[in-house]
Amino acid sequence: MPSTTVTAKRLESNFLNTLTEIVSSSNQDLMQENANMDGQSPMGQMSKFASESAKYYAKHTMMSEATKQAMEENYIHPHDLDFMPTGTTTCCQIPLGKLLKGGFNTGHGYMREPSDIGSAMALASIVFQSNQNMQHGGQSYPMFDYDLAPYIHKTYLKHIKRLETYGTDWTKDRIEQQAWKETDNDTFQACEAFIHNCNSMHSRGGAQVPFVSINYGTDTSKEGRLLIKNILLATKAGLGNGETPIFPIQVFKIKQGMNYNIDEPNYDLYILALETTAKRLFPNFSFIDASFNSPYYTGTPESEVAYMGCRTRVMGNIHGDENSISRGNLSFTSINLVKIALTTNDYQSFLSKLDNYIDISIKQLLERYHFQANKLAKNFSFLYSQHVWKDSEKLKPDHSLQEVLKHGTLSVGFIGLAEALVALTGQHHGESETAYQLGIKIVEHMRIRMDEATAKYNLNFSLIATPAEGLSGKFTREDQKTFGSIKGVTNRGFYTNSFHIPVYYKTKAIDKIRKEGAFHTFCNGGHISYIECDGDVSKNIEALDVLVKAMARHDFGYGSINHPVDRCTCCGYTGIIDNACPSCYNQAEEKIERIRRITGYLVGDMSKWNSAKKEEEQERVKHQ
Repeated sequence: MPSTTVTAKRLESNFLNTLTEIVSSSNQDLMQENANMDGQSPMGQMSKFASESAKYYAKHTMMSEATKQAMEENYIHPHDLDFMPTGTTTCCQIPLGKLLKGGFNTGHGYMREPSDIGSAMALASIVFQSNQNMQHGGQSYPMFDYDLAPYIHKTYLKHIKRLETYGTDWTKDRIEQQAWKETDNDTFQACEAFIHNCNSMHSRGGAQVPFVSINYGTDTSKEGRLLIKNILLATKAGLGNGETPIFPIQVFKIKQGMNYNIDEPNYDLYILALETTAKRLFPNFSFIDASFNSPYYTGTPESEVAYMGCRTRVMGNIHGDENSISRGNLSFTSINLVKIALTTNDYQSFLSKLDNYIDISIKQLLERYHFQANKLAKNFSFLYSQHVWKDSEKLKPDHSLQEVLKHGTLSVGFIGLAEALVALTGQHHGESETAYQLGIKIVEHMRIRMDEATAKYNLNFSLIATPAEGLSGKFTREDQKTFGSIKGVTNRGFYTNSFHIPVYYKTKAIDKIRKEGAFHTFCNGGHISYIECDGDVSKNIEALDVLVKAMARHDFGYGSINHPVDRCTCCGYTGIIDNACPSCYNQAEEKIERIRRITGYLVGDMSKWNSAKKEEEQERVKHQ
């Protein structure tokens, strides 16, 4: 075991080297650790200085020796460590309807309740931007359609009043038809503006656009349907020059009786969602009827499952209402399953060592939680004074946050199940039924440990299938230094995302769906699975329908469909571009925008990705 002095000196040396790399912009993986931030810009560099300094402070002053050693030895990774000294939490499902109805204060002025859909959507953007600076993760609206439907109705009533005043010779039916036509147009314009705002607003010193998501699809009212239709149409239309919008991440909620079958009221909107995802990669799809989501459903919009766009799910709550509204994840820490497998001889020794690092991760999450809980409500003015978090209306400025944060979740995540199985059995779970059953046992064991922690500490512990944008390469690079290149384990620049079957393994789509679906139920803190398609899927909507319905049958909670989306910046052509644009014959790669998905969300410019994610994308095979 290294001494405390040696560890401190190593941390200091690594810290200074990191600052030098920021100054020189010499380390692409460091500068583009987050693909949603331009690390090369002045404010991006400033943010990286702050980020690395905060990490150094957290490691030195806020962690136990066991945690620091586990990090140093590459077994665990506390996410968003740079925000640990601030006491921020990860994410939140924001009660948009509640904020709009009463109006809210951004800290720079009071916003009164909107009187039409245009104002409501503008304020929805402002809420996202205001809240982004209160937390270190994403923000989401769990009931986007239900929350905005009343403002579509207000818009309709405005048009009725105007037409009744100036169209006195019109029949009642004509007035109503015209009022709905104009309301429809206003709603589209509002949705278009909202999408443009989500891709142009700045937060965190101008270095980042807010990471935002919206959930919708089940409101069957005329107003709700109008909202769903127009957010899809505006997404399909793209940004000003036809670009695919990166935000908001959109999640279309699927429910039997609402939009699953052809005779259901929102089935036409489900088909439009398929057409939209075929062109723009969004929306993704969540499944209210999944075996682990349906028990929460009581028939109310609030009880419908909602996901953060990346994958985070917050439903169970031992302290109150079991839904996602006004709640979120507090923090999460991931475990390197691969190194545990490489340093043990059999399953029992693997399990013993895994338990040790689960224990360390739980203690680390508790340490962080107690620091967060002792912060004051006034430290996060918008989040708590505007009652975004559950029960925050009970807080006064000098109150600690314990009574509201107990509603959040503390999550342990994992990465590299596939490579760990190769190390243990010689094959991953896509290749071997034996490895598959072992993978199920491992993930189920981790979930059992989280349920035990929930009971022991009276807090909402959960297991999350780690979103591994930056971590997939970090863990691998360190393990390669120790173990070298091991075929099927450390011979690539990345570890496989959570429980996924490796992207480079050729398999049928239905087999991938069947095998990965079984893991969703264990990962109650969040999960997602992808199907990789080849070619122009917009010409085969029926195939997309088959894939989504297969996800529903095999108990997915959240899934998405990947396919190439390219755009020539010379002429604006959007479609599949191989070596040259089929419209203007441009062959300059820097003038071709290639939209690809990372971990539930996507970025348009692949030059902003770190090297591990670039390699992972290049090795993806298409599922038959």
